[in-house]
Amino acid sequence: MPISLTLFTLAGLPFVAALLIALCADRGRAIHSGIAAAASAIGLALTLSLAGRVLAGDQIAVSAAWVPAIGLDFSLMMDPLGLMFAGLILGIGLLVMIFGHFYLAQGEATGRFFASLMLFQGSMLGIVLSGNVLLLLVFWELTSLSSFLLIGFWRDKPEARQGARMALAITGGGGLVLIAGMILLGVVAGSFDLMTILQNADVVQASPLYPVILGLILIGCFTKSAQFPFHFWLPHAMAAPTPVSAYLHSATMVKAGVFLLARLWPVLAGTDLYTAVVSSVGLVTMLFGAWVALFRHDLKAILAYSTISQLGLLVMLLGFSLEAAAIGAVLHILNHAAFKAALFMTAGIVDHEAGTRDIRHLGALAKVMPVTALVGTLAALAMAGIPPLGGFISKEMMLYEALNVSLFGLPWLVPTVAAVAAALSVGYSLRFAAHLFFGRARDADAHARAHDPGAGMLLAPAILVSLAVLLGLTPMLLAGTVVSSVAGAVTGGPAPELELSLWHGFNLALGLSALAILVGVLLLWRHAALLRGYAAMRHADAKALFERAMRVADLAVRKAVVTVHRPSLQRMVFAVFAVVVVLVIEGAGRGGSLTGPRELLPAPPSAVAAWLLLVAATIAVLVEERQRFRALIYISVIGLVIALAFVHFSAPDLALTQISVEVVTILLLLLALNLLPKLPALVSSPTRRMRDSVLAMLGGLGVGGAAWAMLTRNPNDPISSFHLANSYSGGGGTNVVNVTLVDFRAFDTMGEIIVLGIAGLVIYALLDTTSRGAAGARLRSWQEDMPHSPESHPVMFVMSTRILLPLVLVAGIFIFLRGHNEPGGGFIAGLIVAIAFLLQYLASGFDWTDSRRRIGEHILIGFGVLIAVFTGLGSLLFEANFLSTAFDYFTLPLVGEFELATAMLFDLGVFSVVLGAVMLALAQLSHIAKRAARAHAAHEAELRDQSQEAQS
Repeated sequence: MPISLTLFTLAGLPFVAALLIALCADRGRAIHSGIAAAASAIGLALTLSLAGRVLAGDQIAVSAAWVPAIGLDFSLMMDPLGLMFAGLILGIGLLVMIFGHFYLAQGEATGRFFASLMLFQGSMLGIVLSGNVLLLLVFWELTSLSSFLLIGFWRDKPEARQGARMALAITGGGGLVLIAGMILLGVVAGSFDLMTILQNADVVQASPLYPVILGLILIGCFTKSAQFPFHFWLPHAMAAPTPVSAYLHSATMVKAGVFLLARLWPVLAGTDLYTAVVSSVGLVTMLFGAWVALFRHDLKAILAYSTISQLGLLVMLLGFSLEAAAIGAVLHILNHAAFKAALFMTAGIVDHEAGTRDIRHLGALAKVMPVTALVGTLAALAMAGIPPLGGFISKEMMLYEALNVSLFGLPWLVPTVAAVAAALSVGYSLRFAAHLFFGRARDADAHARAHDPGAGMLLAPAILVSLAVLLGLTPMLLAGTVVSSVAGAVTGGPAPELELSLWHGFNLALGLSALAILVGVLLLWRHAALLRGYAAMRHADAKALFERAMRVADLAVRKAVVTVHRPSLQRMVFAVFAVVVVLVIEGAGRGGSLTGPRELLPAPPSAVAAWLLLVAATIAVLVEERQRFRALIYISVIGLVIALAFVHFSAPDLALTQISVEVVTILLLLLALNLLPKLPALVSSPTRRMRDSVLAMLGGLGVGGAAWAMLTRNPNDPISSFHLANSYSGGGGTNVVNVTLVDFRAFDTMGEIIVLGIAGLVIYALLDTTSRGAAGARLRSWQEDMPHSPESHPVMFVMSTRILLPLVLVAGIFIFLRGHNEPGGGFIAGLIVAIAFLLQYLASGFDWTDSRRRIGEHILIGFGVLIAVFTGLGSLLFEANFLSTAFDYFTLPLVGEFELATAMLFDLGVFSVVLGAVMLALAQLSHIAKRAARAHAAHEAELRDQSQEAQS
């Protein structure tokens, strides 16, 4: 397989698997887990197929243009760092899929679970393979969204919903900050290409924006990797199913921040600011997480805080800006991934078989769960850093490098705190193993229920703990080449030579390691007394602080929203127009002549008369605004004058559209006015009317001045010249307006019909509630303003509209078909056909007409949008741009030459959406009128019955 195809397949495979699982949601668990496991296995095989070339020094990269205008390319690359993380994501992912198959109970929504898990896997792969920082940000946010779905998988549990919201708020908020930092980094470096950025470290660190860039990026990394003080979301993420926790804590999500620190190490590390901030945060997090983990009782909580501590260790090592520390960080990433995933799976097995995760109710499980006890104990010892396991080597390397770093002028600070944290890690690790698998059984029922699960559930943790053991016994054989190559990729230099082994001779680091083990054993021995002391202390509850901060922020935002967005349409409209007027005045005040050099044309008497009529009708609307029927008549006059102006300026398409829109809106508004009070209440005081008048005059003068300035100038290169020159040759039509709408600017038109369809659905949703609540009460008391004719449906009107219907439909089809070359098109045809149906409803009544309808309005809107979208997608099959038009000319006997263009299909979508939106509005208004009449009749009948009862 070509390299480019391999990388694109690797990045897209999890998303394809997620889609397949979603499509097979009604199938069994084996199908869901099988698709997920197969995708992970294929991805792992593809990754391993590239490993030889990558570790040999070849950098594999492919790129495809995506949004080149902003520097966003779909650029993928694989170097040793990306190779290692991709291997962890896919390898541990495969084991998690297998474990999840046996772990989830019958009846669980396994389709949703595995689909979300594969979406999460694809997002993490995207992060580690991205060669463009903007693309990396896209995948970064996808991890936040997919982890939200996974943490909140059990939606019926309040703690799951709360944990998901908390994780999304912290990691999503950090992601927004990271976006700002990455954009600034790309701007300073001169490119958003990752390799270009890494090669411009001097430029970035010399920039005055470097501290800002560093701070923003570190906040993004620290929130994702749960560093203090952003750590508190991680323990609450334990509400997720155990397979998710095992995956999230070992190879994904929380490792994303560590990965990004390692990825940007060449361009950000090496400064005093970087070392001080990153090392300090990592050191504090390592100590804090270890201390809290020592006193947790829930198995997953112990492991969660231990993850926080271990992540702090990794961040601290990367913060030292030393090559040897980078080697230690890379080795510990491998060790931590192996033992932490095994530990979470062990905790899940215990919970699954014993029915509880509370360590106070467990103990002596080695007697009834010997295999689980062996796996869990070895994994805990690896986490404690006990020889001969892999965790011992990386812990000793950490202590050795800590001796070489001085923070704030205190050479003893880092090694002392690191040694204390290492001792605490030994303590909580030994407690996990000893109190869980040995000692006495604290809960007889839990002990009686517990037993080793089947081989399917034990397979994954057994493989992982075997790796943790082999990383200690044969580190060079298993990981020497990988660690060396990855360390070189982190530091941006050649792969360093290293010797990984259990024994490095007697040195101070070995002494500190032995001391940490001794203190850890003492902590286990005196844990009960320490626990009583810890319980007596006052502790800051991060969850409570977060919730309080969210309540304060919510209250502040609500107050600000209420202040700015008053529940008054008048105030909002006034504010919008005031801002527009201020901007226009500011722009006009910059100088320059209002009148351009273009020669003016004399105004004929007809144009003057039309203008006077337009002004008079506009003034009449303002004067008679409370007389709604009259105002509607005046508005129709304004529309007619504008249509005449379009005719005068040789714009028949616009004139047809204007007249059709006027007819449709007037008919619909008349139907709506029938349900409104004839004389509305006075809503504006004289003072407010004066204020609004001043603003209106200023706005009118501003818009008029802008129009005058444009009309008195000759445009240098008008866009209309391009459309006129290319309408026939490029779009296959002589009607420039229609070709522009369905070809040159088809994407705009597609957006407009989607908005029109949404507007129709909004009308439906708003009017559908009129029969309930206060609106329903008003309908029941509705009174007609004027008497109606006793003949509801005049025969002449009914018959004439039925005769006109086929004629108008033929006219609509004719207007539609000729639109590409003559005035017309889908929009005008849709309005004309809508008028034909409107007349049927008006003449024959809603019930008669609606009973003969065969296609629903919702279907029309959906069909229109879909056919427009699929027309655009069809061009992609022929390697053309989205919504590109194809056309040709054909000849038939008798018919002669005619043209066929794919734009006709797009225009059909426009026609369908316009017709559906109009008919949906009509249907809802007719429903209201019908409900109002029935409610009024029922109310009158009830009053008559009450009157008769009173008389009797």
